[in-house]
This record gives sequence, C-alpha cells and structure tokens, in this order.
Amino acid sequence: MQEKITWYKWVLNFRKQQQLLANLVMIMVVVLWGLSFISIKIAVSEIPPTTMALLRFAIASLLLGILLRKVEPNAKVAKADLPKMIVGGILGITCYFYFENMGVKLSTAANASLIVTVVPIIAISLDVLFFKSKITSLKLMAVGIALIGTYLSITANGRIEFNSSNFTGNMLMVCAMLSWALFTLLNKSLQGKYSGLCMTTYQTFFGALCLIPLSILEFREWGLFSLLAFWHVLFLAICCSVGGYVLYMYVLKHLDVAITTIYLNVVPIIGVAGGHFFLNETVFPIQIVGGLLTILAILVVNIDTVMQKRSIICENCNEH
Repeated sequence: MQEKITWYKWVLNFRKQQQLLANLVMIMVVVLWGLSFISIKIAVSEIPPTTMALLRFAIASLLLGILLRKVEPNAKVAKADLPKMIVGGILGITCYFYFENMGVKLSTAANASLIVTVVPIIAISLDVLFFKSKITSLKLMAVGIALIGTYLSITANGRIEFNSSNFTGNMLMVCAMLSWALFTLLNKSLQGKYSGLCMTTYQTFFGALCLIPLSILEFREWGLFSLLAFWHVLFLAICCSVGGYVLYMYVLKHLDVAITTIYLNVVPIIGVAGGHFFLNETVFPIQIVGGLLTILAILVVNIDTVMQKRSIICENCNEH
C-alpha cells in the first residue's frame, strides 16, 4: 500500500514538473513570436519584403524537411489532398507573409502586433458564414467588441487617414489576418489525415515556391544587406518558424487549448513593448485600448466554448 502511495506521489510530482516546463516553454514561444515583428521591421528596412519572406521560408523549408524525415520518415501526402496543401501554402505562407511584411514596412511593429489579435474573430466569422457553425449571443457580442477594437487599432489615433502610410500598412495587416483565417479553416479538413509537422512542412515548401515569382518583381530593390539584417532573417526562420512551431507542438501535448490561447493573447503585448523599447515606436493610447478590446473578445469566445462543452457533458450525463 505504501509503495502505491509513493508511486502516485511520484506520478503527480512528475506531471506537475511537466506542466511547469510546458508553461515555461509556452512563455518562450510567446516571447519569440512577439519579438518576430521587431525582426521583420529591421529586416525589411534593408531587404525587400517578399524577398525577405522567401529567404526566411527557404531556410525554414529545408530545416522542416530534415525534421520531418527524422520524425516521420514515411510521411506522404495523397494526390487528392495536394491541391489543398498548395492552396494552404499560398494562403498561410505566400499571401500572409506578403501582406504582413509589406504591412510592417509601411506601418509599425507595434501596430502590426495589435492587429494580429483579430485572427480568431475573423476565423469565427468565416466559420459561421461558410461552414454554418452555430453562433451564440456571446460569440456575437465578441465579434462586435472585436470590430470596435480592430477599428481603434488600425486607425491613426481613432481617425481614418487614407493617405497615411501607417493606415495602408495597417490595412495590409488586416489582409494578412484574413489570409491566415482562411488558411486555418482550409486546414480543418486536413487535420485528421496528417500530423501538424507534415502539414507545416509541405505548406511551407509550397508557400516558399510561390514567393519566388513575387520576389523577382522586387529585383530592382535587390542589393547587399548587412549582417544584422541576415541575423534577423535567421532568427525568424530558425527560432520563430521552426523552433516556435516545435515548441508549440510540445506545449499542446501538455496544456489545455484554452490555456495556450490565453498565452497567445500576450503576443501583441510583447510586440507593442518591443516596438516601443527597441524601435522607439509611438503607440497611441486609443490603439492600446483597441488591442485590449480584441483580447477581451477572444477571452469571451473562450468562455463561450468552455460553457458549450460543459453543457454537452451535462446533457450526456443526464442521458445516462
């Protein structure tokens, strides 16, 4: 009996240690992804935006390919799913990073990180429109709050200035978020068939390929760039695209999705703080309010999801 108690205690302590490690790893992921906006801003000041994205994902594709060979040597994509993989790569890599890099170049790293918070809300809206998902009153309220938050985040001090480069950059960031939301919805049909690593590797490869013709259009802007810019490209490829993904996959095995979502809401805060401290960027108070409103909307959605799961469990219990 004493041996069993000792074994249970050991298991509990081990699980606690695993959970603590997973939380620390998630903090690391959030910091990496938050700082990525600063690296993009520095890199695109010397390297044309699409060319920079191509360099980043060419390196990431190579590393992910090696990783996939090691972890899943027999991983293959069915011919029927190849079109979806290619479209996923175009939406999640080509379009997303084309718009994001252009947006960050014209706007600020802080603004870009604030606008990123709108992705889950766009995804929910598209899910309702195209997949006829149920929309509750809480979700509807969350979408309304997010719309107000997005408006405040993308405008110049609460006023729309169409001639402002910041506004143009912010709108390009919104286009990037729309691309990512469509990419997320497309991947729903593939998630049961392939591992996250397999999907990410193939879509990164196809997305990088589609960046080639777009980067050629920037050939007039090509030139030598500094070692600093190159180090930032390496940081984005190795730490943010590959390392961040691998660490995030580890976290998802040990932490609930609701917890990781709350952690991800810290990404824009780090982006704003990093933009202010490292790049001396100015953020209007009303834009911070907008970002906080969007984060509030995401928390409301998470609460609604938890409530729905509980009601389903209660219904099942009543049936039995």
